[in-house]
Amino acid sequence: MQNHEIIERFRNYITAERRYSPLTVRNYMHDIEKFVAWGEASSGCFFLDKAESKDVREWVMAISDSKRLNNASINRAKSSIRSLYKFMRREGIIENDIFATIQSLRTKKRIPKFINEEYLAKVVEKVLSQLHSEEWQERRDALLVLMLYTCGIRLAEVVAIDHDHFFDDFNSLKIKGKGGKERIIPITKCLKEKIKHFISQNLDENICITQEKALFLSKEGERISRSDVQRSVARLLRGCGIQGKCSPHVLRHTFATHLLNDGADLREIQELMGHSSLRATQVYTHSNIAQLQRIYDVAHPRSGGATSFEKLKELSNH
Repeated sequence: MQNHEIIERFRNYITAERRYSPLTVRNYMHDIEKFVAWGEASSGCFFLDKAESKDVREWVMAISDSKRLNNASINRAKSSIRSLYKFMRREGIIENDIFATIQSLRTKKRIPKFINEEYLAKVVEKVLSQLHSEEWQERRDALLVLMLYTCGIRLAEVVAIDHDHFFDDFNSLKIKGKGGKERIIPITKCLKEKIKHFISQNLDENICITQEKALFLSKEGERISRSDVQRSVARLLRGCGIQGKCSPHVLRHTFATHLLNDGADLREIQELMGHSSLRATQVYTHSNIAQLQRIYDVAHPRSGGATSFEKLKELSNH
């Protein structure tokens, strides 16, 4: 079977059957095309259904030696190719699992970046004030940040929200997550009021002149783009003095971390965030431990940080 036939069948599978997002499909296709291009450059004639484990190892070595990708990125690319070959076995195109002996590269465990509660309080104060702005775009950006933090939803999920995704008088929101998996997000009383007011103002000011159903719109009256959301969030967070990465995903991490710090159960957080496995949610326990470690380093009399009893006493009063 020709490479392009296999790739097209796989694209249809992950798009129609697995219902992966357009971005995920694009990333998979990019990785597979890079793998095929490497194979053709290496041997001049490369067929996906004839590849062996040694080909995968040589490809990994080649991209590792190029220093263009870190281990995490290489593992992600390998995951795309592994999924392709799993599909090929499923379809009877090949028989052997050429990934059976392929190990993932070691990566450093990264603690999710989040905004601590003191700084987040300043962001929320700014957002609530900006929701009353006379400028439509400022109101939109403020509600974007508030929803990303309050609901813990993904960038693609906030972009996809339509007016009719709210139900029970705006007390709940239906979200379609990865793989088309749906979940229900509860809406807080404060957020409910802000959403209803936002929609009412948009109607009064005739913001949307088309039949677009999206909650968040661009200047052109169309559904907002991912890049617009990223820029809007970064601009507002930096305007509040937030340092480091300022992205929608940081707000999602912040949502989960704050819930965990306040005693929420991991299973509950998993359900709210739409994680398919608890393992993805458990990463936030590392944030919790890291926070405790920082407190220890600052306050414990036996640590290498502050040693005064006064600092320990001050911390206990918070």
